[in-house]
This record gives sequence, C-alpha cells and structure tokens, in this order.
Amino acid sequence: MVTLTSSQPREDTRRIPQRESAGASDLAATAGDNIAPEDFRGRRVHFIGIGGSGMCGLAQMLKQMGANVSGSDKTQSAATDKLVALGVKVGYQQTAESFPQDAEYVVYSAAIRPDHPELCSAQCAGARIFKYAQTLGRVMQIKNGIAIAGTHGKSTTTSMVAYILLRAGIDPSYIIGASSRQLNGSAHGGTGKYFVAEACEYDRSFLNLHPRLAAVLNVEPDHLDYYHDLRDITQAFGQFIAQVEPGGVIITNGENAACMEAARAARAPVETYGLTGSPDWLATEIQSDHGKISYTVSYQGRFLGRLALCIPGRHNIGNSMVAAAIARHCEIPWEVIVSAIEEFSGADRRSELLGQINGITVLDDYAHHPTEIRSTLSGLRELYQPRRLICVFQPHQHSRTRCLMDEFAASFSDADLVIVPDIYFARDTEADRQAVHAQNLVNRIVANGRLSRYIPTFPAVVAALRAELQSGDLVVSMGAGPVWEITHELVCRLQEHCSH
Repeated sequence: MVTLTSSQPREDTRRIPQRESAGASDLAATAGDNIAPEDFRGRRVHFIGIGGSGMCGLAQMLKQMGANVSGSDKTQSAATDKLVALGVKVGYQQTAESFPQDAEYVVYSAAIRPDHPELCSAQCAGARIFKYAQTLGRVMQIKNGIAIAGTHGKSTTTSMVAYILLRAGIDPSYIIGASSRQLNGSAHGGTGKYFVAEACEYDRSFLNLHPRLAAVLNVEPDHLDYYHDLRDITQAFGQFIAQVEPGGVIITNGENAACMEAARAARAPVETYGLTGSPDWLATEIQSDHGKISYTVSYQGRFLGRLALCIPGRHNIGNSMVAAAIARHCEIPWEVIVSAIEEFSGADRRSELLGQINGITVLDDYAHHPTEIRSTLSGLRELYQPRRLICVFQPHQHSRTRCLMDEFAASFSDADLVIVPDIYFARDTEADRQAVHAQNLVNRIVANGRLSRYIPTFPAVVAALRAELQSGDLVVSMGAGPVWEITHELVCRLQEHCSH
C-alpha cells in the first residue's frame, strides 16, 4: 500500500464497509435537483439519446426499478431493439413535437447539445432534467458503489468484475459501456448490495460518482476536445479519487505516473498494482501459450495463486488483476475469482471473433486510443499468428486524431496493412473537421514504416478487402464509431462466396 493517506494499513482480507439502504432522512438531505432513487417507481422518465452505450443500460435499470421509460435516438440499433423488447417506447424523430409532454424526468447524454429540440421542449414543459452521469451517481448512492475509471480498459474490467460477482452468487447491479453475452447485455438491476459502474472521464461525468471502491487503470492524454492537456486530465482523476469514501479502497496503476499523481488526492487507502517493483498487487511468472496468458498473483508479498486468461493481450493482465483485487475486497473466495476470470470471454467489440472463412479470420475491436490499438494488435498477432494482420482503423473524432497524430501513427507496428476510412465525425466543430484528414494519418503511418491506404467509404473498404484477403490473413476493424459494419459485411460476403 502506498503512503498517500493517513489511513492505517489493513489486512489483506479487509472488506468494504457495507452501506445500509438509504432511509427517509438520507433522501431528505438530497432534496432539490437530486433524484431520489425511490422517485423513479411509477414515474415517466424520458431518455434523449437512449441508444448510447451507458444510456441504454441506465434505461434498462430504471425500467427494472419500476419506472415508465421512453426515449429517442437518431437511428434504430440493437440496443434500442432490446429496449423495445423490454417494453420501452423508443422514437427516432427527435423533434420538439416528439417529446412526451407527460415526462416528469428527462435524462440526456453528454453528446446531446443544449439546442437539441427535444431538450428545449423538455425545458419548456417544466420537466426535471438531468445528465446521464447525474442520474447514475444518484442511483449508485443506495448501493455499495464500485466504479472503474481510466483512459482505456474500463469496459473489459467492469464486465469482468460484474461477471465475478455473478459467479459468486451475488446479484449485482451494473452498467457497462459495452455489451457482454455472458452478462446478457450491458446493464442489470440486481437485488444484491453492489453496484458496478464504468466511470467515464469525458465531461468530468465521473465526478457525479461517490463509490465505496474505485479503480483507476491508467491516465493518459485523451478527450483533448474537452481537456486542455494531461495535467488537466490528471487533476480531474484526482477529484474523482478524492470522492471515494474514506472507509473504502482505491486501486490504481503503480506503473503510471499520472495515476500516482492523481492518487495523492485520496482520502481512502490506496493500493497499487503492477508487473514490476513492489506494488500491493504484483503479477509475476507470466507465461503465454499462443496468446493465452497466465500469471502468479501476490498481495502485499503474500502468494495468492495463479490466474489464467481466456481473452488475449498482455494489457489484460492489469485488467484482470484489478478485477481480482476488487472481488477480493468484496470477500469473494479466491477459487471463485480464479474460475470466473478463466471463463470470462470479454465484452463485445473487444477482440470479438466474427468468423473464420476459408482460412481468413475476421475480428472487431473498439480500440480508439493509441495505447489500446498497440496492445490489442500485439495480442492478436501473438494469439492468432496470422500470415498478415490487416487493420481497418476508423479514427474517432477529428480533434483526437489531430492531437494524438504521432501516437496513432506509431501504434500500428504489429499491422502489415492499415486501411483508414474517413474520420468519424463526433462532437467536433467544423474547424476541427477542416484541420485534419484521414489521409494525414495514412501519410504519417507510412512515414513510420508501415503500409497504409486511405479508402474513404465503407463499401469501398469491403471491396478492397475482398480483393486483398488470402488464406492465413487476419483482418480486424477498430474504432469507437460504426467501423464494425465493415467487418460484419465482410463476413457476409465471404460466406456468400463460400456457398457458391
């Protein structure tokens, strides 16, 4: 345990202090603009941008809590289809007239602009309006909150924690920024005492959370359309860490300097994890058998046992060690942790295998930050050992691409070919759009010694891949936008060719 707080050292079996259910006096203290969780039962709650990864999960949870939920989004998706199947009314017009005038509460995502017609209509109707993160934070307060933060790796780690708790026979609530087949989606309103949530740093939304147990996986430059620089990001993570209740626990990356700087703000005890030095949670004796990784875990010098991963990539050593540490603090038996981690197959769009046709392997991944890209490609090469590794990378946001251009260009060292379609336009200004083009990234990748091509449209990328791919090749789509459409379409086309 690093000396960052005045708290006394704890035994390795110490559990998180339990929170009793919120009583009337607790709720009375949060009057005003806060939402008491009990207020949702039987109430009409409308979500603007309901198809978003966190929004759809929260909508599902509130539906399970007895709310009358409706919502809107720009387009129909698998997420909105699932909500409709659960009895949620979803519209796709997003006009002022489409806002339900009887909605008492309105929840909107950080991507919704202040002049959005439904949001303006909600204001005129006198509805109580909250950001997604505000609502999430209030719901968390009636549970023992577990929040996973970091620039990347959050969805995988949060999913893993939720899965371990489920396997332990605990019925946790959880909201994750990605779906998981093993979790039957991205959210669940459980009857157990724990609420596991992915804590997003964009818009400082994670500052709405006051968890009992928190993890910070990494702090790196990102969301530079919102934050000024790494120092600004680190300060925000420090604020998040400071909000962890003094009776709780913080687990952070001892090998990340910004994590350690942010942890100086902690009021709760801080535990570190890593592969080198003397962290509280130490991974040693790392072995890899065709990409399948196993390692030994020690806690404060005490041997706990070995963990074996089903998911590829050395970066998942840290993710799984954090999940194991959190589960240990929730008093989950070690043998349950070992079994659950070994069974965990990952979140959707995280090195997700879409098909293997005629010797061609097709995958999809959400990676959209340089560190994620580098780690994921390295893991895929080690696991599959392909003849060629072809990456289709759709940059997410012009501002992110411009600010991290050098880092992106250097992150494809394990790819034999990088195909780059047009940049996904999200939250950027027109000035951002004009400042950088996908061809600029291609040029920089080539300057770094890798083969790269700019192919602007998805149909053109699919056509190029069909002409390019041979037996033994692996192709992976990467990005936070709809780039997955390319590899899903590619699998269909390859299967059609196979059947003829």
